[in-house]
Amino acid sequence: MKKSLLALGVLGAFAGAAHAQSSVTLYGIIDAGLTYTSNEVNAGYNANTTNGSKNFKFSNGNLQGSRWGLKGAEDLGGGLKAIFVLENGFSLGNGTLGQGGRMFGRQAYVGLSSTTAGTVTIGRQYDSVVDFVGPLAVGSQWATFSGAHPFDNDNLNNSFRINNSVKYTSANYSGFSFGGLYGFSNQANNGGGSGFANNRAWSAGLGYANGPLTLGAGYLYIGSPGNGTAGAINGDYANLNEVGAFNNGTVGTAATTSVVDKQQVYAAGGSFAFGPATFGLVYSHSKFDYTPLVGGSWKFDNIEANAKYMLTPALQLGASYTYTWSKLNGGVATTLYSSAGGAEVSPKWHQVNLGVDYFLSKRTDTYLVGNWQHASNGSWAQLNGQPASSSANQFAVTAGIRHKF
Repeated sequence: MKKSLLALGVLGAFAGAAHAQSSVTLYGIIDAGLTYTSNEVNAGYNANTTNGSKNFKFSNGNLQGSRWGLKGAEDLGGGLKAIFVLENGFSLGNGTLGQGGRMFGRQAYVGLSSTTAGTVTIGRQYDSVVDFVGPLAVGSQWATFSGAHPFDNDNLNNSFRINNSVKYTSANYSGFSFGGLYGFSNQANNGGGSGFANNRAWSAGLGYANGPLTLGAGYLYIGSPGNGTAGAINGDYANLNEVGAFNNGTVGTAATTSVVDKQQVYAAGGSFAFGPATFGLVYSHSKFDYTPLVGGSWKFDNIEANAKYMLTPALQLGASYTYTWSKLNGGVATTLYSSAGGAEVSPKWHQVNLGVDYFLSKRTDTYLVGNWQHASNGSWAQLNGQPASSSANQFAVTAGIRHKF
């Protein structure tokens, strides 16, 4: 009997030590609500037609995409840990998987993390622009996905992730941090030297956070996104395909084959807190070069000024203004804007976002957000994530609830 009790005591001690050295956490976010839009075109109609009308609908993942995930860490000693994240995205409205039907489409990676040397991870991950600049834009804060820059042309709202990626994130050095990512095409060169570069991606970024000041900058390059099922980006690359959808000529519907040959994004931003108020500024430049199927290029410049104010510890107010100007030419200009001979056109967008967020607890909040966009120079309005408007204006109001666990 004494030996049995002693054995149980020893096993209990070892179990306690093992528990202290490793952990696995289940977490998630459930976010949904109702959205009113002032003007939407029906499926199958081009945005330049007059078939738009108002809509009142269920909306999912407004402030943050609904998700559940597992994350774990094992202490290996000497400040080194093994880590992993498996994160699933889903639609609360119909229970389907998000991110192109992937089981763990939001994130899926494993790696090693050191308190002094930084973290190396491999898998499906966010790029450096999303990591260092994305959190400074209101589309990733309180303004819902419709508050992102037009068509999320800079991916600050993380419309897509990078497959087959190796990522490094530094430790924090007195507020400074930096990182980089490379996403493999998983293709050998085909004799012409293009296979390895077909559907690959790389990015780099740096940040500074100290007291009330936060700064971030990043760069992203993507070559032939969506080409080949094994590459760095596959199945969830909409971006400027969504605007053109050249396979069926319908604006607002993602194309099945990418017509983008190359995408580049430069972005930088910062924020400063004054007591309960925080002010921010974000700038990004995006360029899309199209394949010969369409031809031409499209350049975007976005500048966003934003502010939020904690009226009480439970009530946050937010406001932002974004001005986007762009230039496109070639076949993409002819297809979307009927530009004779692909002559350059310069569509512009003005967008205002206003929001109220009330925190019922640390894990549950309710929100009311309004987004208004006005297009000029012959363009149509289209808030990110919404069907295109048949006019130069579009307004959306979203009321919802978010719960974290």
